[in-house]
Amino acid sequence: MSMFCFQCQETAKNKGCTIRGVCGKVPDVANLQYALIDLVKGISFWTTKGRTLGLHSGEKGTEIDHYITKMLFSTITNANFDPAWFLARLKVGFKHRDAARDAFLAAYKDKEGKEFDGKVPGAAIWVEEPNEGNLAAITAHGKATDPTNTENEDLRALRELLTYGLKGIAAYADHAFVAGQEDPSIWEFMQEALAALLDESLGADALLELIDRCGAVGVTTMALLDKANTTAFGIPEPTAVDIGVKPGPGILVSGHDLVDLKELLEQTEGKGVNVYTHGEMLPANAYPELKKFPHLVGNYGGSWWHQAKEFDTFNGPILLTTNCLIPPKESYFDRLFVTGNVGWPGVKYIPDREPGKQKDFSEIIELALKTDTPQELETGTVMTGFAHDAVLGVADKVVEAVKAGAIKRLVVMAGCDGRHKTREYFTGVAKALPHEAVILTAGCAKYRYNKLDLGDIGGIPRVLDAGQCNDCYSLAVVALKLAEVFGVDHVNDLPLSFDIGWYEQKAVLVLLVLLHLGIKNIRLGPTLPGFLSANVASIIIEKWGLKSTTTPEADVPAIMEGK
Repeated sequence: MSMFCFQCQETAKNKGCTIRGVCGKVPDVANLQYALIDLVKGISFWTTKGRTLGLHSGEKGTEIDHYITKMLFSTITNANFDPAWFLARLKVGFKHRDAARDAFLAAYKDKEGKEFDGKVPGAAIWVEEPNEGNLAAITAHGKATDPTNTENEDLRALRELLTYGLKGIAAYADHAFVAGQEDPSIWEFMQEALAALLDESLGADALLELIDRCGAVGVTTMALLDKANTTAFGIPEPTAVDIGVKPGPGILVSGHDLVDLKELLEQTEGKGVNVYTHGEMLPANAYPELKKFPHLVGNYGGSWWHQAKEFDTFNGPILLTTNCLIPPKESYFDRLFVTGNVGWPGVKYIPDREPGKQKDFSEIIELALKTDTPQELETGTVMTGFAHDAVLGVADKVVEAVKAGAIKRLVVMAGCDGRHKTREYFTGVAKALPHEAVILTAGCAKYRYNKLDLGDIGGIPRVLDAGQCNDCYSLAVVALKLAEVFGVDHVNDLPLSFDIGWYEQKAVLVLLVLLHLGIKNIRLGPTLPGFLSANVASIIIEKWGLKSTTTPEADVPAIMEGK
């Protein structure tokens, strides 16, 4: 095998990609990512040791904390495919590791009066010059640390489940940090867990404990991101978003980063350029501080996997702010820009902002002014903005409707969309659910049904969209509050079912969050994760009742009965 990767739902044959990733990732990139993950584990070994001596403590994270977070984020599915990007970040990482090591060794000698003589794992000391001429050595190191090097398949499954949960935390924590919020306890746990993954003696019980803690820290992280977004952009409002086009040139913004979008809106103000959202950016149209810009004119297209067609017909430049990039077509290659943790060889990269300054989007704006109105794909509107404040504002109506029998089931159909035809299952479920069911959604999974005419129940729309996958926290808040309002002991006692679509590692964290909260009988699809061994899957199934989706015909009656 030239590579091995099974971190996403579309991994080949639900077992693993071994020649080239279904996502488009080539072996060199896959192995560079493993090398980077090994390096951040090595950095974490020293920072975790350092914290025992009082180092790296304070109200805010350090440059090393932020680096580890961003690097984990860069390795999630469909984020970065650029070998040069990873080589440059590895070079920075070695410097961070040396700094963390030297700080710990000096502090240890001061305290103990002797040199540190404890066991040091290979990840904490390996060195390879990260440049193109040494690419083979770096990728060989990465290949030697991929999941196949853990022979025990159950331990492998647990180690990867934890790793992917940490990637999800990193993505959400990085978004929160960019929007102005951070919590050092999150950095501390991430690094403790990364360092623990270097301990080959760690057994299943210890790993399961860390996985549960990962779910708990996931709750903290998602709450922090919710605070960051609402503080920076206001509380989302139920909003009908135009899905047509307006005359004039446009810029299409995809991904998840709301700060990038706001800075672009500020830089395009008054210049005659319309700004459209795409994919997971749709919910941006519901934030008061973003929707106040009249040239934020609506949403263009659907979820991430449609981008090859939709980027082609848009005509104007496209900005990809976070993950969900697919291999770009030649027809729009020169109109595509990436930023943050996103990369593709040869695609124009917008550098990160300097302290106190905005990113410079002038090149995108200049190109936009030379382009034509986007080709119209559809007309009408879709609703978004039903985050926890909006839903809890009508909680009394929901309770009344449930008690009156007008609403018989709340169905959480959140998560990810994907290319597989099997994902038509979620459209089928939305159509088959009786009128007395309300769908609570977040993430790009909603594109499977958010343009269906499903009506409302007493003025309550039958699809309540809380926002991005980043906003799944809202659904947990709603569930916990409804349990309180209904006076039941647990969310599991509510007329509430979970039918979740997953694709990448942020969705893995959302699952760990739900399991940590004790939510049972979750349906997950269109397949259970390929990285789960049979024994680990059995543990989760037995403890929480996790089950795979089957068919709408079979699942909808069970969903309505709470089974």
